[in-house]
Amino acid sequence: MRARDLMSSPAETVRPWTSADEAAGILAERGFPALPVVDDEGRLVGIVTEAELGRGRTPARGRDRRPCRPGAIETTVGAVMTSPAAGMPPGADLADVCRELVDSKSQAMPIVVQGRRVVGIVTRGDVVRVLARADTAIAADVRHRLEVYGGTGRWKVEVHEGIVRITDRYDEEADRDVATLLALAVPGVVAADPAGEGPGR
Repeated sequence: MRARDLMSSPAETVRPWTSADEAAGILAERGFPALPVVDDEGRLVGIVTEAELGRGRTPARGRDRRPCRPGAIETTVGAVMTSPAAGMPPGADLADVCRELVDSKSQAMPIVVQGRRVVGIVTRGDVVRVLARADTAIAADVRHRLEVYGGTGRWKVEVHEGIVRITDRYDEEADRDVATLLALAVPGVVAADPAGEGPGR
């Protein structure tokens, strides 16, 4: 499975000069944990999270614990965002996206194309929902796609922890490649093995 298969697109983005209050409102409305921050050309320049926006919206307090004076300059996204921010291409493998989310301790991964232009976003919630699918549901989806492609009774599909093993009674090399691509497009599939050396062996 690739990033493009589960990303939200088009991505909701903000600019560095967007107010923290406005960005927080977008997060609350859309239910995202973070927002990519882009420049005028739509290129990724940072990412801002709920926690960062919360800090940006908290009035500064001095020793006398009085809030900022009325009319103080409003905090912008650029003042609290994390920059630079990591981005990954639409064709990135789901396992690589998961690894980057863990390594960077991020809640969301912007998906970018040439020039770091943001085209989507993958959140940890997206990944959890996909990986939580039951093996039986994954097997049924894979089997259906293969039957549409090559007819019924031809394919044997086994799934163990998201890893798909496909056995083709005709064992044709060209069809093995197609079967792999069809299986990898199914939500919840971690890897596909049409060569018979998958789970259960």
